[in-house]
Amino acid sequence: MEIEKVLDSQTIYEGRLLNLHVENIELPSGKRTTREIINHHGAVVIVAVDAEENTFLVRQYRSAVKRPLLEVPAGKIDPGEKPEETASRELIEETGYSAGRMEALGGFYASPGYSTEYLYLFYATDLKPADVAIDDDEIAEILQVPLAEIPGMISSGEICDSKSVAGLLRVIYKT
Repeated sequence: MEIEKVLDSQTIYEGRLLNLHVENIELPSGKRTTREIINHHGAVVIVAVDAEENTFLVRQYRSAVKRPLLEVPAGKIDPGEKPEETASRELIEETGYSAGRMEALGGFYASPGYSTEYLYLFYATDLKPADVAIDDDEIAEILQVPLAEIPGMISSGEICDSKSVAGLLRVIYKT
């Protein structure tokens, strides 16, 4: 497969969460065009399932889409942090529970057409209330939903966040 040749790259924005670069490229055909690329440090997605086969979901307002979304716990990887550490930390911060078992299930790119963000997927079980309080900067409603109800919630569009859909379906059809 032929690949694009990067002629030059310019950083347009450097932020706390992401950086934006514009690349001038040459296609295999010789045509020149640009690519806008968001560089992101990566994140984790946690599907936490309790002993009664309930999964934890978080309803929180998302400014980008101007509405609350129902999502699985997730969060960005801090510099120097391993994905497993991030998953344990984020589960506690977002749900108030810790996992006795955290299984890595691979991962996926959030939106490879314009972003480098890779999401590491974890399956958390053997859940216990944590000694740490939920993040006070998290404005969210925490729900425990029977895993059996999740396919219907995805089908109806109640759960429409791609990382949540991918993570939940991966756990439901995990064999």
